[in-house]
Amino acid sequence: MKVQRIAILDYGSQYTQLIARRIRELQVFSEIVPFDISAAKLREDMPQGIILSGGPNSVFEPGAPGIDPEIFKLGVPVLGICYGMQLMSQHLGGAVEPGTEREYGKTEMTTIPGNDLFTGLPEKFIVWMSHGDRVARIPEGFRVSAVSGNCPYAAIRDEARRFYAIQFHPEVVHTQHGSQIIGNFLFKVCGCKGDWKLENWIDETVGKLKAQIGDEEVVLGLSGGVDSSVAAVLLHKAIGTRLHCIFVDNGLLRHNEDVQVEEMFKAKLGLDLHVAHAAQRFYGALAGVSDPERKRKIIGREFINVFAEEARRFKDCKFLGQGTIYPDVIESSSKKNGPSQTIKSHHNVGGLPEDLKFELVEPLRDLFKDEVRAVGRVLGMDRELLDRQPFPGPGLGVRILGEVTEAKVKLLQQADLRVQEEIRKLPDYRTIWQTFAVLLPVRSVGVMGDQRTYEYTCAIRSVNSVDAMTADWTRIPYDTLATMSNRIINEVRGINRVVYDISSKPPATIEWE
Repeated sequence: MKVQRIAILDYGSQYTQLIARRIRELQVFSEIVPFDISAAKLREDMPQGIILSGGPNSVFEPGAPGIDPEIFKLGVPVLGICYGMQLMSQHLGGAVEPGTEREYGKTEMTTIPGNDLFTGLPEKFIVWMSHGDRVARIPEGFRVSAVSGNCPYAAIRDEARRFYAIQFHPEVVHTQHGSQIIGNFLFKVCGCKGDWKLENWIDETVGKLKAQIGDEEVVLGLSGGVDSSVAAVLLHKAIGTRLHCIFVDNGLLRHNEDVQVEEMFKAKLGLDLHVAHAAQRFYGALAGVSDPERKRKIIGREFINVFAEEARRFKDCKFLGQGTIYPDVIESSSKKNGPSQTIKSHHNVGGLPEDLKFELVEPLRDLFKDEVRAVGRVLGMDRELLDRQPFPGPGLGVRILGEVTEAKVKLLQQADLRVQEEIRKLPDYRTIWQTFAVLLPVRSVGVMGDQRTYEYTCAIRSVNSVDAMTADWTRIPYDTLATMSNRIINEVRGINRVVYDISSKPPATIEWE
């Protein structure tokens, strides 16, 4: 059965991914495509509807992102949002002009009865505006659907051609009834059934993987994180023992993590897992290095070298499996070329040697993070693994400020273990984005018993976030912080002072390095 989908032409809005998410939440499959996609390409797998996203450009700018005019002749509904509205109006014979007043933020909008987009909504409600230009004359055949104080054409429509355009952003939480507006477009205008389910997606994806891989074998770098773990289980479901997973133990993992990964994937899930114990190799390469960027590059280089050495053992492997997810795919579009750059595959394991010429297989490249977790639940994976907090690729190497040594790693592992044990006792633990310990290159005087100490300082960092682009520090209860501090100082020999990081992002970053 053909999956109904909505194609979203990406004009560079910071909210484009939100549009895709809102649509999927309504159980309709959505796909973000480059704005310069041709009508012929869209016709190959005709979408149920098309959305033109917002964007930072002005339609008057030289080289401003455009559209193939033949898209308006495909016979499918089109919804233009903000820049998309201006572009649609310009191409269909209307006029756009720079606004005398830039309209940004929450605005009260008044609807005019008769627009399918606003069915079931009140006459007046708050929407989120973000535009400088505005439509000065609507194209022939269009009618006004809504107005605001500074925008006489806040929404317009051409019902005969099923073209709709709005000057506000329905995808953001600041717009009241935004999800219902998107739902009206999907179900009333486009005739979507709302029957896209992850269970069906899993069956379809397993079928596609079998067709793509055939009788060949796949090697996959397993980090123990959510994305690579779900990708591994999905590939295992498709090809069984022809999947070979490589887990690189770089010595910079959390306490006992190598053992946990081996137990989970080898013993419980039955995957063909090969563990490369390379801690001493990484410690040697990092000796004497304090600069954060140099540390990251060294860790990345050594990871590729170790992975490549292990991968060469599987001479029959033609494919490289990766846990690439949809935001990776979207964000790998080059920023320097703007939204016109064709979306490319995001390589999680880049820079492999020439003799390792793998073909990529990325089973999760159509899914957002929450959808990846949902797939994992359907596949029966442990909740503890699926709800795991983000962990940086360089591991504890960026949570030890200054030179990384084996002794410091073991010290931080023990401190972080106490932090993890205590934070998990909170009833709202699963709502916290990330909590961890950081070892600072600072020693201070302390008193333990009757003796003077001169030991390291540990920082505790905890943040709440949605996408890691911004973050606010978590208001952990004082009693929990007190327990963490007492346990670290009393139980971890080498640390005599604990501080709590109360900086948000921006201006600080989540990780200290």
